[in-house]
Amino acid sequence: MLQIQQGVAQPNCQGTSRRTALKAGFLGMAGLGLGDILRLQAQGAAAKNDKAVILIWLDGGPSQLETYDPKPDAPSEYRGPFGVLQTNVPGVFLSETLPNHTRHADKMVFVRSLHHGTGDHFAGAHWMLTGRFGSTSVNLPQKFPSVGSYISRVRGANQPGLPAYVGLPAAQSVYLFPGYQGAAYLGSAYNPFDVDTEQKYLGATYNVNIGRPKCMDSLTSIESSRAETRRSLLTNLDCLERKADQTGMMNAVDRYQQDAMSMILGGQARKAFDLDQEDPKLADKYGRSPWGRYTLMARRLVEAGVTFVTVDMPHWDDHSNIKDGHGGKLEHVDRAVGALMDDLVDRDLLDRVLVVVMGEFGRTPRINTGQPGIPIPGRDHWGDAISVMMAGGGLRGGTVVGATNSKAEFPVERPLKPHDLLATVYKVMGIDPTISFRDFAGRPVPILTEGEAIHEVF
Repeated sequence: MLQIQQGVAQPNCQGTSRRTALKAGFLGMAGLGLGDILRLQAQGAAAKNDKAVILIWLDGGPSQLETYDPKPDAPSEYRGPFGVLQTNVPGVFLSETLPNHTRHADKMVFVRSLHHGTGDHFAGAHWMLTGRFGSTSVNLPQKFPSVGSYISRVRGANQPGLPAYVGLPAAQSVYLFPGYQGAAYLGSAYNPFDVDTEQKYLGATYNVNIGRPKCMDSLTSIESSRAETRRSLLTNLDCLERKADQTGMMNAVDRYQQDAMSMILGGQARKAFDLDQEDPKLADKYGRSPWGRYTLMARRLVEAGVTFVTVDMPHWDDHSNIKDGHGGKLEHVDRAVGALMDDLVDRDLLDRVLVVVMGEFGRTPRINTGQPGIPIPGRDHWGDAISVMMAGGGLRGGTVVGATNSKAEFPVERPLKPHDLLATVYKVMGIDPTISFRDFAGRPVPILTEGEAIHEVF
């Protein structure tokens, strides 16, 4: 990638300061490769739609029983501490921890039969985020690109002047940044653009003010002389030997120049990231927790033209105290998701924006007796029954896919794997998952080697 460097380059929002490296284009860092996008569209690998994804990542592994697959008739040691609520879809029940979900169940898809069979945080996260088994707790490096990076690579941003792929506050998995939400062999240009790498991995109740990102102030305060210097540097790219170009690369560079300057000097990105521009009454519906605030920012970003946004909601590894641990966090998830659904419907965005809520695995169906030092019942790791919620993006709402047995131990109907889930996401985004990209060894590797989109939801 062409690069004009002035100071130290950093792939996050704080790095977009007076010492930032200007890349050709900056939005390559966030996922835009125009030449590639046009080529892939010409080949039919990337449909020309304007859809976007908001992934709410529950890092640590949420319980299927306390969320989307409650078992009210199971013995108490399986049923858990919560009751159930009837949704607005007859016969569909959710945990009583999710009252706002029940209002929107007719617009949601509940996948109850997902499984991959591992209780390894790292293996599970890699599998869920890439659609492939690869990394494990004894072999941590990411093996395959994430769904967000592939979408960034193939689709780019929906609007120029914005990143294609954003992490709020910073995309991660199992304490690794970007972890298995990264680009692997696609290259760092397709890693997520992280908004805040100083205050990250935030719990639901962290007392942190989430407002205008620091980097937006840095962009605003660039002196006109420094901005002009950057403009001149980019203009100097025209001195490159165009006559040697046989691939159309220079046309892409010209677009990169425009997008880089748009991000640095224009107002579109700054406005999208600035929560202070939001109606306080609407913001309060999402909640003032970091999870609510970043979910609101995610809506602003996809509305403006970002294609893929990850909202990080971590700390779900509740081996003890499942009642207060999961219960307290689910209150914030439910509020944020409910407000997001209201907002997408009110803005006529629901068919354009796919919302996905998931973690790396489920929790053990039988409640334990706690852990050393905390003898309060909880649940351990469980990869044989995983529940995921999807909504919007044109999917058929009010749908339950698959079923587990009476104790939520394993699928008994329509068993699915992570590659099936991600194949569904790629179908929504108009991406052919059989297209290949070269790995570090130069071998062509398809996005997915197996899996089919879940036909019931289309």
